[in-house]
Amino acid sequence: MTTPFPFTAVVGQDDLRLALLLNAVSPAVGGVLVRGEKGTAKSTAVRALSALLPEVAVVPGCRFSCDPSAPDPSCPDGPHEPGPGTRRPARMVELPVGASEDRLVGALDIERALAEGVKAFEPGLLADAHRGILYVDEVNLLHDHLVDLLLDAAAMGASYVEREGVSVRHAARFLLVGTMNPEEGELRPQLLDRFGLTVEVAASREPDQRVEVVRRRLAYDDDPARFAARWADEEASVRGRIVAARELLPSVRLGDGALRQIAATCAAFEVDGMRADIVMARTATALAAWAGRTDVLAEDVRQAALLALPHRRRRNPFDAPGLDEDKLDQTLEEFGEEDDDPGPDGGGPGGGGGQPSPDAGPQGGDTGARPEAGEDEGAPQASGGGEQSAVRAAEPFRAKVLSVPGIGEGAAGRRSRARTEHGRTTGARRPRGTLTKLHLAATVQAAAPHQRARGRSGPGLVVRRDDLRQATREGREGNLVLFVVDASGSMAARQRMSAVKGAVLSLLLDAYQRRDKVGLVTFRGSAADLALPPTSSVDAAAARLESLPTGGRTPLAAGLLKAHDVLRVERLRDPARRPLVVVVTDGRATGGPEPVALAGRAARLFAADGVACVVVDCESGPVRLGLAGQLAGDLGGTAVTLDELRADSIAGLVKDVQRRAA
Repeated sequence: MTTPFPFTAVVGQDDLRLALLLNAVSPAVGGVLVRGEKGTAKSTAVRALSALLPEVAVVPGCRFSCDPSAPDPSCPDGPHEPGPGTRRPARMVELPVGASEDRLVGALDIERALAEGVKAFEPGLLADAHRGILYVDEVNLLHDHLVDLLLDAAAMGASYVEREGVSVRHAARFLLVGTMNPEEGELRPQLLDRFGLTVEVAASREPDQRVEVVRRRLAYDDDPARFAARWADEEASVRGRIVAARELLPSVRLGDGALRQIAATCAAFEVDGMRADIVMARTATALAAWAGRTDVLAEDVRQAALLALPHRRRRNPFDAPGLDEDKLDQTLEEFGEEDDDPGPDGGGPGGGGGQPSPDAGPQGGDTGARPEAGEDEGAPQASGGGEQSAVRAAEPFRAKVLSVPGIGEGAAGRRSRARTEHGRTTGARRPRGTLTKLHLAATVQAAAPHQRARGRSGPGLVVRRDDLRQATREGREGNLVLFVVDASGSMAARQRMSAVKGAVLSLLLDAYQRRDKVGLVTFRGSAADLALPPTSSVDAAAARLESLPTGGRTPLAAGLLKAHDVLRVERLRDPARRPLVVVVTDGRATGGPEPVALAGRAARLFAADGVACVVVDCESGPVRLGLAGQLAGDLGGTAVTLDELRADSIAGLVKDVQRRAA
């Protein structure tokens, strides 16, 4: 068995370590989501925590880790006879990103159920993680339906499996820890809210600390057992402190004054719902227990707010998590005048959790604010020569759905129709490989005519492998939405470019909600540029769009050819993800020999490949040339104006795309 890196040997990352320890003291806090760049010890710290958790007593032979002193009365392996039980280390179970629903919640043995007439259930990862840690690395890449099941189980403390007429329920209480790199895409806000605490981690910029990180890592790699032995005393000390804090936790008093501060803080930061208040109360209580006190102090409330509120402050998906600490201190001071007497334990700076407060946390409540443009909106339009500074995007709006025609088989998402493992059942087929979703009626229908020939004599059907039928299901997939944005001088009227950026930002918001990958190609001057390679981080696309300068000629053909090349490469990397190309332009083509003809030939490459395309027509003024419509015809797609992008008249747009692509 591999020796884990010691938890106490992790350099820095005070907030991360504190958040994990608070959940070890009180799993009711609700877990922790660790956000940060790659290489910041996220996974190392989580895996190291399991060695600090106290051993658990379990009923011998119980696959669901029932506590012998209070066994689950509805345990599928029960009822259990009272007894002393056995002790084992707390488990840390990892949920792979590509896991199936059956692997997570458990699977019914349908073949035994049909052949023997028994209800046989194979526990999943939720059962394995009961009374331990469930760790999800790259939780932002986990399919939405798995995240929903996971967080529901974490909230209810139980897992329910209902299918094919069989109902199974078992306890599933665990410390939920997820890690993610925001560069690879964000979690939906409602899922962020289900994690009790969130911690932002980053690599230290202090040379001495970085040297110590490297020194310890090299020593661990050379001899893991010897390195772990050097930290054994510190590990034992923290393990004992966790046990003591757990024992003290029921005695901690959360007074009315602290509750008033918690409620006032959540109200001041305008968090949605009441979950934040509850999580803050539990976190503040755990902080007091961790510090060895029985009273919750203002310092505990402050530290709880820094851990529980930043990810709940996001009003817009592109806003960075953050908390204005000056506003926090002001709120705590205003509502702390009538607080309860803190008692003799008192508290100094950082006393709430036994850890120093961060020197500089995320600042700025309005993190989504964008820099103002350097010139007035009414500045004259550039004729094509010089470059202009970036223009501020107009306010985004709710865009209508653009969809890829046909039925795909891409990654789970919320945009286009697709054959998926989850969704409504549309039919049945013979399984190709491992059976994952049994179509019960079709299986029975296939097996029924052969019962006499197979000599059936018992209560169950005689089922053979050839009788099994796989359910075919239809759901939604995420697509690759590739934006091809004209940034030339013909688009550089500041008011118009602001509206264009606002429209693209609106489509990016839609892509975020529908779990798409996005890419950004821009063209101006004499060439096109891949401003953002296809990525799951819609936030990165929004940032690149915001800083996009304009000016120069309009190399439309270069932009289309660059986009075609990007799709060719992505087709090799991710062949199942279908593309949707959104060209944002007024349709003009200038620069080089025969620019209009060359643009038409480049556009017809997309039509030949059957790529779904939409042209957002940005032409303005009383006289319109209709060039964007001609471009849409060459692409085999459809055109829509900026106004139609949010108007009811766009309702038939998807049908137009499908009709032209057919």
